[in-house]
Amino acid sequence: MRKATAVFAVITILLTTLAPNAFAVRDDISSHSTIVMCADTGDVLYEDDADERMLIASLTKIMTAILVIENCDLDELVIINPDWCYVEGSSMYLAAGKMYTVHDILMGMMLTSGNDAATALACHCSGSIEGFAKLMNEKAAELGMHNSSFKNPHGLDAEEHYSTARDLATLTRYCMKNEEFCKIVSTKSYTVGEMSYINHNRLLWECEGCIGVKTGYTMASGRTLVSCAERNGMRLICVTLGAPDDWNDHMKLYDEAFAKYSLTVYDSDSFYANIPAVLPTFGKIKAVPQEKISVLTDGNDVVSIRLELPRLVFAPILNGGYAGKLMVFINGTLAAETNMVYAVPEAKIGTDK
Repeated sequence: MRKATAVFAVITILLTTLAPNAFAVRDDISSHSTIVMCADTGDVLYEDDADERMLIASLTKIMTAILVIENCDLDELVIINPDWCYVEGSSMYLAAGKMYTVHDILMGMMLTSGNDAATALACHCSGSIEGFAKLMNEKAAELGMHNSSFKNPHGLDAEEHYSTARDLATLTRYCMKNEEFCKIVSTKSYTVGEMSYINHNRLLWECEGCIGVKTGYTMASGRTLVSCAERNGMRLICVTLGAPDDWNDHMKLYDEAFAKYSLTVYDSDSFYANIPAVLPTFGKIKAVPQEKISVLTDGNDVVSIRLELPRLVFAPILNGGYAGKLMVFINGTLAAETNMVYAVPEAKIGTDK
C-alpha cells in the first residue's frame, strides 16, 4: 500500500466545555454533602463538601450490587440460611430454607433495600460478611474511592464504614456502564413468588428522565440518596448525604444542570471525514472515530477539532484500519482524542491481489 503525506485539518466550532463546579454553592439545597457529576465525562457540575467522610446507610448496596453482578451468575440458586433472615432494618422477607435466584435477591435488595438480601448475597458471593467487605474495599481502591471504607454489605451503621459524595458518584458512574445494573435500578416494581416489591426511589416517578439509583436512611446518617437521570442524550448523577429534603434537592439540581449544559458526542454515528482515495478509480473513503469522545458544553468556551488524516490514500485499504487521529481541544488545551479508522464496504476499498 502506498503512503501519502498527512495533512492537519483544524476545524473550530463554537461549543463550550465545563468549568469545574460551575454552579455557585446554593442555600436552597438541604443536604450536608452534595455532588452532581456527568456520567458520560466524569466532569463535576456542582459540589458542596463532596469529600467529607460520612455515613451512607443503604447507598452501600450500590457497591454490593455491582460486585454480585460481576462475580455471580444471576441465575444461580441461593438457599437461604436462617441467620440471614434476621438482620435488623428493612427487609425483602426472605424465607429460611427457600431457594431464590441471585437476580431475585438483587431486585429485593435494590428496590426495597432488603438488609436480609444484602447479607444473603454477600455470604453467597464470598462466604462471609468479612470476606465480602474485603472485596468491597478492593473494588473501592480499584475505582479510586480514596475516602471510602466498607465493613458490611447493607450499610447499617458501623465503625469505619463510610464514604463521600464524590466517591459514591464515582462508583455510580462505573455501575451505570453495566447494562444489568441499569435494568435493576430502573425497575419500578418486581414480583418474587407471592411477594411484590415497589422501588423506594420516588424519583423514578417524579423526576423527568430518572433511571435509578438507590435510597438510604438510618437515624445516624439521615436521608441519603444517589440518583441518575438522562435527558437529551446526557446522563447526570446526583448524590446527597444528610438531606432532609432530598427528593426536591435532586430535582432542583437536575433541572438547572440539564438547562445549563449539553453533551457533544463524536462517534461513528455522528462524526466522519471523507478522504480522497484511489481505489481502482478515484473516489472518497470515510474515516470515523474508533472510540466515542464526549464533551460537556455550556455555551462559553471555544472547542477546536483537529483531524490528522492523509491527503490521499490508495487501495488496498483495510476496513477498520488506522487512518489518523481526532483531537478535541478546549481553549487550546487537548481535552480528548481517539484514532480515526476507515469505515467503508469491503467491495469499495480494493484487495491485496
